[in-house]
Amino acid sequence: MGRVFNFSAGPAVMPESALRRAAAEITDHGGSGMSVMEMSHRGKHFDAIIQRTEQSLREVLDIPAHYKVLFLQGGATLQFSMSAMNLIGKTGKADYAVTGNFSAGAFKEGKRFGTVRACVDTSDNGYTKIPAQSELDLDPEASYVHYCMNNTVFGTKWTYIPETGDVPLVCDMSSCILSEPLDVSRFGVIYAGAQKNMGPAGLTVVILREDILHPIAPIPTYLDYASQIKTNSMYNTPPTYGVYLLGLVLDWVRERGDLAAMKAYNEKKAAILYDVLDSSQMFISKVDKASRSVMNVVFTTGDADKDDAFVKAAAAAGFVTLKGHRATGGMRASIYNAMPIEGVEKLAEFMRAFERA
Repeated sequence: MGRVFNFSAGPAVMPESALRRAAAEITDHGGSGMSVMEMSHRGKHFDAIIQRTEQSLREVLDIPAHYKVLFLQGGATLQFSMSAMNLIGKTGKADYAVTGNFSAGAFKEGKRFGTVRACVDTSDNGYTKIPAQSELDLDPEASYVHYCMNNTVFGTKWTYIPETGDVPLVCDMSSCILSEPLDVSRFGVIYAGAQKNMGPAGLTVVILREDILHPIAPIPTYLDYASQIKTNSMYNTPPTYGVYLLGLVLDWVRERGDLAAMKAYNEKKAAILYDVLDSSQMFISKVDKASRSVMNVVFTTGDADKDDAFVKAAAAAGFVTLKGHRATGGMRASIYNAMPIEGVEKLAEFMRAFERA
């Protein structure tokens, strides 16, 4: 069987060139006579890999020199707690923008460690619209403000970076990092699970300013950002193969140009699907047009049986993992960086043909 067009929200499609290179090096990386999966994380071979990956990430995202980069485990879900534990100690208070299920999860975890409130909550509109800056009720005494830039489940995205004054901004970028240019200096902490735009599940990337750390006490050593910084992500064995694959993905990103080029490519792909939705008499997008995600296109027919028939027919035609999240139903086409435009074009053709039939 040939490769399908995989629209999974994560773990998601990866660049085929990165996969082929990994396959070629699976038993012998760089003449070491070992797979990366067999190497000591403290040996010279892996040390070269992790240093190269970090440097490549710094260059692609233009990360300022005073920001630290960590390669951890536990996914974004662990960062819901880890970020709170490391920052909320300054004032004991924090603000959360609740615009989807993942930011709601982070909000719930943050409450374990201090006085946490929602500076905005869009659940009343079904998480279909991103709030304007003027709608954010921000506390100047908060230790930080947390938000999730792209809401994978509901198909919305913040098109601006919130202004928070002197209060550090913490952002979950799991589903949109590397998809567009980013001013890292606007953030105190950025974290991202790798399994959408960066590599395989199991790796979490954290980018942070060390000067904003104010941990609660006591804090488990592994969960202390300072401990991870001090040991260069080597407090324990990091997800070595995930770090290696991130390096290969970054090579692919750089071959395509810069992140401005990636942004244009992603917007072109998304426009193809949104054009189908906007002209359709069958498929419906409930997302506010100004809040539409470029990474996750969420839609429905309005009929559960018809949605199910579409998903099954699409899978038979080679378009897999289009079923929507259990919280929304319907369909979801996740079109991350590595989804080729051919896949989006063919899906659009299939949607039109399904409607005609």
